[in-house]
Amino acid sequence: MKHKLNPLIWSPNEDRIKSSSMFRFKKQINKKYKINLIDFKDLHNWSINNREIFWEEVFDFFRIIGNKGNRPFIYPKNKLPDSKFFPNGKFNYAENMLRTKSDEIAIIFKSENMIRRTLTWKQLYEQVSAIANFFIQIGIKKGDRIAAYLPNMPETVVVMLATSSIGAIFSSASPDFGCQGVLDRFGQIEPKVLVVTDGYYYNGKEINLTDKVEEVVSGLTSIEKILYIPLINSDYFFNNSITTHYKYVTENYKNYKLKFEQVDFEHPLYIMYSSGTTGMPKCIVHSVGGVLLKHLVELGLHSNFKENDKVFYFTTCGWMMWNWLVSGLLLGSTICLYDGSPFYPNANILWDFADEEEISFFGTSAKYIDALSKEKISIIDTHDLTNLETIGSTGSPLVHESFDYIYDNIKKDVQLASLSGGTDIVGCFVGGNPLSSVYRGEIQGPILGMDVNVFNDTGKKIVNEKGELVCLKSFPTMPIMFWNDAEGKKYHDAYFNKFSGVWCHGDYILETPNKGYIIYGRSDATLNPGGVRIGTAEIYRQVEQVDDVLEGLVIGQEWKSDIRVILFVRLNENIKLSFDLENKIKKKIREGASPRHVPAKIISVNDIPRTKSGKIAELAVRDLIHGKSVKNINALANPECLKNFSDLLELKS
Repeated sequence: MKHKLNPLIWSPNEDRIKSSSMFRFKKQINKKYKINLIDFKDLHNWSINNREIFWEEVFDFFRIIGNKGNRPFIYPKNKLPDSKFFPNGKFNYAENMLRTKSDEIAIIFKSENMIRRTLTWKQLYEQVSAIANFFIQIGIKKGDRIAAYLPNMPETVVVMLATSSIGAIFSSASPDFGCQGVLDRFGQIEPKVLVVTDGYYYNGKEINLTDKVEEVVSGLTSIEKILYIPLINSDYFFNNSITTHYKYVTENYKNYKLKFEQVDFEHPLYIMYSSGTTGMPKCIVHSVGGVLLKHLVELGLHSNFKENDKVFYFTTCGWMMWNWLVSGLLLGSTICLYDGSPFYPNANILWDFADEEEISFFGTSAKYIDALSKEKISIIDTHDLTNLETIGSTGSPLVHESFDYIYDNIKKDVQLASLSGGTDIVGCFVGGNPLSSVYRGEIQGPILGMDVNVFNDTGKKIVNEKGELVCLKSFPTMPIMFWNDAEGKKYHDAYFNKFSGVWCHGDYILETPNKGYIIYGRSDATLNPGGVRIGTAEIYRQVEQVDDVLEGLVIGQEWKSDIRVILFVRLNENIKLSFDLENKIKKKIREGASPRHVPAKIISVNDIPRTKSGKIAELAVRDLIHGKSVKNINALANPECLKNFSDLLELKS
């Protein structure tokens, strides 16, 4: 079925376009190469047809500190996954993040209503220098792993930059991870240093972490040193010979000179992790040069981060959007960190933060926007938000109605940039851009340098039909490797198994007549009743418009040689799933989607499992109802709710 045109909902005015870094970049390309790129579509086509020149121009436009080496800058040019970018170059990520030592603010940090702190560029540089030299003094070398079990606080950024400055590899997990979840991740990469805290604040409560930290420490046999950073000031100190206090380091190593280790483009910067709901988390290794180049494109060109802008993404250190946000320092932007509940003491708290700090880019998850819409939160008349130019959304598909909600209840003159990519590429395939219009329910377009297409199951390009998101040419943030995957089999199977020589990301997607994109969910969660593929987001969009429903989870159940659709719903407090409500939900799905989308069964549950980054864990429930064990419940934020889905009588008839 062809997709109908979505209405235009926002367009940038001429001043907005011409003040953007992307416009300046396009103008520079036109002048240098004597061509006439008119709009974003022209610029994108040029970027994928002239990739070697494009990435060199990105290097020069942002004045990257380092040596890009000699041509070729991509070799071999079009071979996935073997292409190397700037194979003769030398770089240091932290050096590019710490260009200035001024007294301007580099980081603003807030932890609910308990703490607000700032760090100047000078203070940031001095603390990074002290921590880096401490690491050197204790014998940390290039390629060693340093793991952080920390909240989203300034010291986490300091530790990451110190790690990068000496050529070591950084990995992080947020404190909401349980002990086994942390061990499943860090245990695979065998860090020499573990950086920990005593607790954090969430939903108005002080959460003490010391028992969990001690359990994690005892489970990591590779640890040689612990760096301790208190946050809740519990007066607790890990009383052992390998623990050093952060304050001691910053006071006693502050006069050491910071030296930046120059490394190859493909030298590891981060080890990140898949969600792990289908087994042990995959350890995805990302490169210094890849993150540097890709984030400059996404933040500097697409998101228009600039010097002294205040930029924010609501995230934890266990989600890739933390790594994405902190790269704002590459542009000289002030990064704003918030640690805590987005609904404490009320649902306005993040918008209060944006207002008070005069934030220009506000990023969050689609589920957060859905929740605000459900609660009918409107701040358009109570918050100024004069500086706010862009709202970014990712984590799951942003439904059409959430576009309406933002423009009706948050701010009318704002660019709504829906983004999609993932931990696999520590960035985006598709997202917003400052030159194009926003159409209701659509992601604006592909990211520069990304040869994004949609394939059907036979590997044929399709437009205005649902299919697989693929990338036909190499890009800088293809993972270097998976840790402990010596033959590269897991890596190949993850991305190149479906279509030979083509990156297949596993998203079910459609390219619209507006040249935008709509994502319908993960391909492996796609429903297939009667042989017809249905994206889960198509059903969620309808279900979540029903007032009494907070959220849903949909799976396909094997039933009588076919697949039937099962919908689980979490309802508002004191609401029961009556016959009338069930019919109301089915009617909404039938009229808003199609009769094929209507579930065979609707079952009420008191909670729905989700990953640490807030994504609904459809596959875990699908496995459970088919009698399979959930391979890694520690990957879930709320594993206790799985008991809601065990041995349900409703699924046996």
